[in-house]
Amino acid sequence: MCYFYAQMSQKSLNKGGEENEQLSFLGHLEELRWKLVKSVIAIILFAVVIFIFTEPIVGSVFMNMKESTFPTYIFLCNLGEMIGVGDGMCIETIQINSIQSLDMTGQFNTNIYMALIGGLIAAFPFIFWQFWSFVKPALKDKELSVSKGVIFWASLLFFFGIAFGYFLISPLCVQFFGNYKILDSVDNNFRINSYLSMITTTTFLSGLFFELPVVIFISTKLGLVSPELLRKYRRHAIVVVLILAALITPPDVISQVMVAIPIMLLYEAGIYVSKLVVSRKQDSAR
Repeated sequence: MCYFYAQMSQKSLNKGGEENEQLSFLGHLEELRWKLVKSVIAIILFAVVIFIFTEPIVGSVFMNMKESTFPTYIFLCNLGEMIGVGDGMCIETIQINSIQSLDMTGQFNTNIYMALIGGLIAAFPFIFWQFWSFVKPALKDKELSVSKGVIFWASLLFFFGIAFGYFLISPLCVQFFGNYKILDSVDNNFRINSYLSMITTTTFLSGLFFELPVVIFISTKLGLVSPELLRKYRRHAIVVVLILAALITPPDVISQVMVAIPIMLLYEAGIYVSKLVVSRKQDSAR
């Protein structure tokens, strides 16, 4: 934090040329506070819109995931036929008998939670822009020149992660837990908050996981990590990724591997990005 503050203050001094133009520490905190306030306002605005259109969103985005006609299930069925396993990968039925609410405030609280997570997802580009505009003064001019497009790439990776979570991880979870039974006589009647929160949380976490290269990029810019450090702890990263994959996927090996592989590829991409940032720093120092 001290290093970051020093860099921002030095940048302000270089641009203004006068010491009284430097932002104080409290000034930086005030700037950060307003950026957080703007981000919260953006989340709330999107959440209000989602709350208003709750019925069509829940019907077309969430409830269709428990039907065998969901695009992911159709794709898996076609894939199974292509690789020669017949209908072994087809999902004909998901044994969810009903989605119900057992608490007086259950549906309302679930609606608020869903709207807030949706607002956070929709407002992500704006939120990241606010964060980046706060961090940017700590970077040098040459570093800024190679940082162009970071908001675009961060947003693109995030929404790729959202799509990955929605079309792969969440359907696998719904299919596995929807069809899992201890006894045939026990019916699967899930609470609405359990069903919706699993999908929204899993999808949102997937979006965050896909931000790994951007996190490594910014951390390398600030001198917190290096390519050597990332390579040194690659094995530890694999263990962490497998644990995370086990937490957000059904307890079967195939689902965990399908999630772990993309995250590890992102980690490797982060190493390459970190190496590129360090080499650019070295070239500018010569």
